[in-house]
Amino acid sequence: MKKTLLIALTLIPLMSLAQNRVQNYIDQRMKTDSLLINAVVGILAVDSQGREIAAWNPDMPLLTASTMKTITTGLGYEVLGPGYRFSTRVAYDGRIENGVLHGNLYIVGGADPTLGSRDTIAFPIDSIFGIWADAVKKAGIRRINGRIVGDDRIYDEENIPSSWSYGNIGYDYGSGTSGLSFCENLSYFDIEAGEAVGDPVRITPVGPYSPYMTFINEVTTGEKGDGDNTEYYASSLTPIGKFVGSFGIDAKPRTLAQSNKYGPATCAASFSDFLRERGIGCKGVSDVRSIAYDYAVPPQASLHYIAETFSPELRKIVKVTNTISNNFFAETIFKMVGKALVERKTGEPCLGISYSRASRVIEDYLHERGVSTYGYTQEDGSGLSRQNYVSPRFFTRFYAMMAASPNFREYIETFPGPGRPGTLRTVLAKADPDLKKTIFAKSGSLSSVRCYAGYVDSKRGLIRFAILVNNYACPTSQVQPKIEGFMEELAKYGAKL
Repeated sequence: MKKTLLIALTLIPLMSLAQNRVQNYIDQRMKTDSLLINAVVGILAVDSQGREIAAWNPDMPLLTASTMKTITTGLGYEVLGPGYRFSTRVAYDGRIENGVLHGNLYIVGGADPTLGSRDTIAFPIDSIFGIWADAVKKAGIRRINGRIVGDDRIYDEENIPSSWSYGNIGYDYGSGTSGLSFCENLSYFDIEAGEAVGDPVRITPVGPYSPYMTFINEVTTGEKGDGDNTEYYASSLTPIGKFVGSFGIDAKPRTLAQSNKYGPATCAASFSDFLRERGIGCKGVSDVRSIAYDYAVPPQASLHYIAETFSPELRKIVKVTNTISNNFFAETIFKMVGKALVERKTGEPCLGISYSRASRVIEDYLHERGVSTYGYTQEDGSGLSRQNYVSPRFFTRFYAMMAASPNFREYIETFPGPGRPGTLRTVLAKADPDLKKTIFAKSGSLSSVRCYAGYVDSKRGLIRFAILVNNYACPTSQVQPKIEGFMEELAKYGAKL
């Protein structure tokens, strides 16, 4: 008995040392690093039983950047379900006489984020339009004595969260979601340098683009080696987009993707062109918000519906969202989760969900699931807002909820990982391939923000972790090695029984 007790006591320090290798790395390699001393760092790693493996400011709410997408997509799996499909319907008001629709044709959005998208998961837009056009003909419509109207009333007229920075809203990653989105609410432009330095740069819109927009081009041809220094400013307050900056004389022509604040009208215009090619004309295009200034818009329930098409399943949309960090898809999922939760609570259809209401009902939902929201503030779905504040501990609590879900294995497979396709492809480039296979994590980046959050699927069981680094005063490339070192140590810890 004494011999057995002696052996057990001898093993305790060795076990403690093994369990603390990750904490030792934090204490000895991170807390002493001059680049991190004046930064704000939050770290927590817990095992499958919720026991802490390593921590540093685990309860401090910090900016998340795109690690927020793991929360948004997890909510999508739990509330909507991985098989959920967004829908888009075609309807009309008025009457049809002798092949003429005396009224408007409506494209009633169900917030499908893939409608017209260039992503490979999206159905070809000509196929979608073909189904709609066939339905128009089957309804006996050969001419529309009214408008084709983009109807986005399923979401509030917000376009983007109020907390997004003005400098983000013109770029492709700053395209806001809407009840009827088209081409991920992006406009495309071909850009080519002029003949000599100082000459105007040629910028040509590439369809489809909004019929409302006017584009101002103040870009000049820059010196050799200058590259692309263009900036684009756009706002939903006015239908004007402005290009400024320079484009190097030796820069290769390329196509730029910029945010489009008028997705519903763009979709209506594109479908109008499609119908015109098939001999069906109309008097113009609009969005439902604009025609509301002229006359009362009929309720959606009173329209005559003739067609409905669907997006790919949510599981495919989530995979893209997390793998390539698609902000637009994440924002759409966030609002649809809010809409579904409102309808679940009230038992009534919810028309016009807002960001603020979505945030409130999501927090209520988490409480109902037994997840404490202490240390959790979510203002958007993608993490682009600088008013998102989440603690490492909340991440691990949320991941525990997801680990208990029947959808968990499919959910975790949507996370990228070191060496695999996605935003972590180059992370831990020289690490042991077997270790890299165990890491499933989402990255997040903003100015002076670098974060990772996810799981290590290890021999010791499932480890949940988050590392959030904010406010460092150096290039991200200088803090990245220490962050990757933490994840490698965590994977090594998990690899040993």
